[in-house]
Amino acid sequence: MATPSLPLRGLKLITIEQYGAAPFGTMYLADLGAEVIKIENHHSGGEMGRHVVPYSEDGDSLFFQTFSCNKKCIALDLQSPAGHEVLERLVSDADALINNLRGDLPAKLGLDYAALSPIKADIVCVHLSAYGRDNERAAWPGLDYVMQAEAGYLSMTGEPDSPPTRMGLSIVDFMAGLTAALALLAGVMGARSSGKGQDYDTSLFDVAMGNLSYPATWHLNEGFEPVRMPRSGHPSLVPSEMYQTADGYIFIMTNKANFWPRLCQALDKPEWIDDPRMVDFQARLDNREKVVRCLESVFVTRSTDAWLERLHGQLPCAPVNNVKAALAGDFAAAQRSVQSVPHPTRGEVKMVRQPILIDGEVAPRRAAPALGADTAEVLSQAGYSDAEIATLEADGVVALGRAE
Repeated sequence: MATPSLPLRGLKLITIEQYGAAPFGTMYLADLGAEVIKIENHHSGGEMGRHVVPYSEDGDSLFFQTFSCNKKCIALDLQSPAGHEVLERLVSDADALINNLRGDLPAKLGLDYAALSPIKADIVCVHLSAYGRDNERAAWPGLDYVMQAEAGYLSMTGEPDSPPTRMGLSIVDFMAGLTAALALLAGVMGARSSGKGQDYDTSLFDVAMGNLSYPATWHLNEGFEPVRMPRSGHPSLVPSEMYQTADGYIFIMTNKANFWPRLCQALDKPEWIDDPRMVDFQARLDNREKVVRCLESVFVTRSTDAWLERLHGQLPCAPVNNVKAALAGDFAAAQRSVQSVPHPTRGEVKMVRQPILIDGEVAPRRAAPALGADTAEVLSQAGYSDAEIATLEADGVVALGRAE
């Protein structure tokens, strides 16, 4: 397999990140070739992602591996004067600095453009916080699930007669990480053309609100009130929901006009194509319960695989898998969705690959670094002598971890 040419080689960024949001976004950048240097406080055992249970041991966890492959790690006490001097040396040769700290902390720790621009005028400073940096909630902690709750996601998720339900994944974290990565790339492009960097802010709250998308537009302009639909159905397009089969469930979507007749033909119900109660989008919406009852009476007569054999390629459809089945699927295997990453103690860690193919190839990965694994290398590249590094280590400003 050829090693792809990674497009972000030459981009250097410093991260002060933790848990899931920023690490998710910066690993995209690392996978695409950027040099990503994680700064972690060795006095607290490194960032919290290293210790997420289960599957955590000796400052490493499968959670941490999921979010920090292809990165370097320097163990540094940023709150000490000497530690901040080290940061300034690193900034002088970097394109960007990104953090996902609480909103009141970047200014206090000297991580914003006001503090760093005297060192490097074109430095880009990206701040991913819970609620933003300049408002009444700046000092509030916040995580994905509470953002889902406040932004209304729980009210739209689950069956109508169930309690409000969160989404199964930390989608706000992931979307916020990607938003921050996009801001960083845009900022670097702008700085390279203008010679001047600046601050870029995003927050979990802002991303959660932004993801409300068209239901928010409908509500703001027409008073639309989203409600939970049976079978995880679409609010206005019918049929676009889950149906029970003889041995499981299938999800179908007829969101284009030509999908409905294709579905009717596959179900051996051609008479439904021109039935006035079902003939177009509005008719099917007006007669949702009738349409759903008709379809459920047919889908239950065959297995999921039997229906998929008829429907694949005709309209959007899929089995309703659990995670095990999703990862073991034939198409997932064909797409090389699972990547094996060499690991110093486990031998390998299997994980889902970067979803961007580069000239048809999967971007290579190396395991997430041990705490401080790259401290000596990064400091040496920044101009520190061996004696200076030894002094910093003796003073507790840095820690020299094991290289993998």
